Amino acid sequence: MNEKITDLNFEQIKVGMKKEFNVKITEIMLKNFSDFTGDNNPLHTDENYANTTKFGKRVCHGMLLSSFFSRLIGMELPGKYALYFSQSLNFKLPGFIGDEITVQGEIIEKRNSVKMVKIKNTIYNQEKECLVEGIAKIILRE
Repeated sequence: MNEKITDLNFEQIKVGMKKEFNVKITEIMLKNFSDFTGDNNPLHTDENYANTTKFGKRVCHGMLLSSFFSRLIGMELPGKYALYFSQSLNFKLPGFIGDEITVQGEIIEKRNSVKMVKIKNTIYNQEKECLVEGIAKIILRE
């Protein structure tokens, strides 16, 4: 991946600014995430088991989906000068292998006294269903 990093400083950031990107969820992503984290729950890793659940197939780790917020914050909005302070997460619906997700962020608040911004971040699937939503608080470094 050779993406260009955004380098917005605090003064350049405005409430209402938005960024988004798309990602296709793949089998290898689930495998790598399971290996890296040690989360080998059969809902994510065992097709036979997952077929017996209410989902009818393997479910993407919610934290794998939400990990794309790191890319959003660190590369897109605000980018280079971002330092994560906190992140809330609400898992609304499951994601699946093959889903084409859209990761979105919008600046909803800017605090001058501490050089912090709040970003509403959301992940949608190809049917425009919300999978994950949350609020990030980001400190802008100089």
